[in-house]
Amino acid sequence: MIILCIIIAITALVLIVVNLPVFGSLPSGFRLNKIRHLPNYRNGAIQNFSPTPMQPEGVSFFTILKAFFFENHPNKIPKTALKFVEPALDAVPENSSPEIIWFGHSSYLIKVDNLRILVDPVFSKVPSPFSFIGSKAFPGTDFVNAAQFKNIDVLLITHDHYDHMDYQTILSIKPHIKKIVTSIGVGAHLERWGIPKDQINELCWNETVSLSEHLKFTAVPARHFTGRKFKRNQTLWSAFVLETSQSRLFLGGDSGYDTHFLEIGKAYGPFDLAILECGQYDAYWPYIHMFPEETVKAAIDLKAKVLMPVHWGKFSLSMHPWNEPINRVVKAAKEKELHLVTPRLGETIRLDHYLPDTNWWQEE
Repeated sequence: MIILCIIIAITALVLIVVNLPVFGSLPSGFRLNKIRHLPNYRNGAIQNFSPTPMQPEGVSFFTILKAFFFENHPNKIPKTALKFVEPALDAVPENSSPEIIWFGHSSYLIKVDNLRILVDPVFSKVPSPFSFIGSKAFPGTDFVNAAQFKNIDVLLITHDHYDHMDYQTILSIKPHIKKIVTSIGVGAHLERWGIPKDQINELCWNETVSLSEHLKFTAVPARHFTGRKFKRNQTLWSAFVLETSQSRLFLGGDSGYDTHFLEIGKAYGPFDLAILECGQYDAYWPYIHMFPEETVKAAIDLKAKVLMPVHWGKFSLSMHPWNEPINRVVKAAKEKELHLVTPRLGETIRLDHYLPDTNWWQEE
């Protein structure tokens, strides 16, 4: 009887925890109906276009856990606090050329045509549902906080993983958000967090929304997965094509390498700038994140004039040294003669005007 009571108590506790707001909500109603009619929805979940196992054949999940938590991985964290540039969050762009400020990992602010677009903001200390679990942000990367962001014309969320969609950040900025663009299904989380339905624009792949005469977003395929609880792939993961009055940008989110980059390049390219992930890869999960050399290849497939590598410089979510991704991208881009922009944290780049390419991380 005592054992039964313990089991019941533990089960009740688990149910309470997993239903906390931070975990969001699964799609239902019109969202679920739309998801179920996606051409890549099968067996109760959204699928990638190419087979995408979470790990290579013959490698168990426990092998990965052992390697991640119990093996030595040197230089995962910078030895000193990273230097940054005080971000000019409220400065008005000098012309119609897009300006971008990177805050580390995959969070950045785009200013264009007198509009402000905040992408995948994560300003908590850990990309996790709880502050006491997970890899802490690198020293020096807390130079900006969510409360500083006002007048957000568009919040763009590529997918619902914790390192791209942070509950505490969104709670802080939601009074200052005018519109949200995201992947289908993600709106269920946002509505649970108190954001009105009419602010949310959810897109399936190759769907477009125009928020003004010169601001158009198109969701395009990526090779990844989603989930904030135990059930994966109930919401979509996307990259986004952003078209403005004078430029076209590719906002990559998370994706493993595949033929979709070449197809997107043919359909929507060329791009003035591609912002692509280059970190948190490993041979244990080769299909859901790109290796740095694949990042360069993807940018070429997209017909990008300039590549800005992100998904590094703030959190250690893999086993590689913290600066290995950017070192490998620089080497590969040089070999392929691809123009690279490598801003410091907080630094403003100006497309066609100021594209810094110093190896600032080697100074750390």
